[in-house]
Amino acid sequence: MASLDPRSIATGSLIGTLPWLAGYAITYLLVAPNLRDSPLNRIIETLDGAPATHELVGWVFYNAHFVDVVLDIPILGSQTTAYIGGDNGFTTALYLVPVVLLIAGGALISRQQAATDPASGGLAGLTLLPGYLLLTVVGGLLFEITVGGATGGPDLTAAIILAGVIYPAVCAGIGGVGWAVLENNR
Repeated sequence: MASLDPRSIATGSLIGTLPWLAGYAITYLLVAPNLRDSPLNRIIETLDGAPATHELVGWVFYNAHFVDVVLDIPILGSQTTAYIGGDNGFTTALYLVPVVLLIAGGALISRQQAATDPASGGLAGLTLLPGYLLLTVVGGLLFEITVGGATGGPDLTAAIILAGVIYPAVCAGIGGVGWAVLENNR
């Protein structure tokens, strides 16, 4: 059984940043061209002087974890929204991006830690959580947009719980267990 010593946790945490960064990059490649010319981005650019393409891509990336975007607009109040699915939303295939990358990351760390039983594979996969959680919190803060008195950004509480904890625990855990089972059956 693989041990959870400080070195394996540090390695897992480092590897845990890779699915997050790759997920954002894939999301950027898929949605940025449409967001650059979107009415929302043009309004932000007009009012703020700079486009917000990176932040808007971040919103879609968080939506891929089922984290809504919270828009707080003076006079109109607060509302939540998502940009995946529906008539005008991006493809629902984006929901697979974090899942597939976290499963792959869990399998990678399980292989690196030589896990040969489901318990050690699952524990190895869980070591991705700190790195993924860290970038989820940082991204949640960086992807907030403020223009005048209006703000918009990922729901930080939901981001921490869903994107930062549940997604990496479940998906990377599954990847780790899967790799260990495959190794055990060789």
